[in-house]
Amino acid sequence: MAKMADVARRAGVSVSTVSHVINGTRYVKDETRELVLDAVRETGYTHNTVARSLKTSSTLTLGLAVSAVGNLHFAELVSAVDAATRASGYTLLMADTHDDPAEELSVVRTLHERRVDGLLLATAAGPRGAALRYVKNAGLPTVLIDRCASPAFDQVATANVEATARLVDHLADLGHTRIGLVAGRRGLRTSGERQRGWKRGMERKGLTASDDLVAVGDSQAYPAELATERLMAGPDAPTALVSGNNQMTLGVLRALARLGRKVPSDVALCAFDDFEWADLMHPAPTAIAQPVQETGRRAVELLMERIADPEGERRTVLLEPTFVHRESCGCSPSA
Repeated sequence: MAKMADVARRAGVSVSTVSHVINGTRYVKDETRELVLDAVRETGYTHNTVARSLKTSSTLTLGLAVSAVGNLHFAELVSAVDAATRASGYTLLMADTHDDPAEELSVVRTLHERRVDGLLLATAAGPRGAALRYVKNAGLPTVLIDRCASPAFDQVATANVEATARLVDHLADLGHTRIGLVAGRRGLRTSGERQRGWKRGMERKGLTASDDLVAVGDSQAYPAELATERLMAGPDAPTALVSGNNQMTLGVLRALARLGRKVPSDVALCAFDDFEWADLMHPAPTAIAQPVQETGRRAVELLMERIADPEGERRTVLLEPTFVHRESCGCSPSA
């Protein structure tokens, strides 16, 4: 029996486009619609197949499990996912994992019990986490979003390693040899990738990536304040810092202000994650801007494909971020 994925391949479109044509959930251009309908006839795929599937299982809802409270990046990501979900004719149900593996498992179970058709998950537990085992055993179509934890699932995230290395490259090119890192919470995939990126940048510039240049800021503002104070306390303190996410950047700036260290004249600063209002800060932070809107859109598209074709090949999509050059690194605004 032909599947929706067979129709998509025949028509040269995505599975989600086929779904929109068949279910009438979103406008599709006439020429694309005709390609899909021709492919439906050629493959023998019938509307009754879809009708039976909807009657027996579909609720037209998607689940999203992320750590949303107090996380500026995830707040923006939730908005992007919700827009893409509504555009696909679905409704989004969201639950906050608080980046706690036990809570993550609990909310994933709850979303599954609500009979969501598929799940988007920013896992804090890693590849061996109970939540991933649960969705795999339950056969729940799942896409990992923001954190690539396992190739056994479709996953969409930012290419973190080289982007962080580029921040280090930039600071090294400005003459800094002691470049510190305020790292994110241990155990998170993004934290590990950004620390590897920091190390890559240090090593390719011939600099020593010593442990005393790294302090864990736990991905939150206040722990990042304490981490920055530890880094700056020694006699050979860093002359430049890389912050591992936007929440920690706030903590880094507060700590430096309390210590009387001016940015960038005393300490240069580059940050992972941009702010919507970053250009209003002085000095404005040089930062890596993640492709949040594209991340949300691509993740929903992958999930729609996986719902339509549960046995399809799993894909990992790494999206390139943007280097936003401003003043906190010590360069002039016109550089």
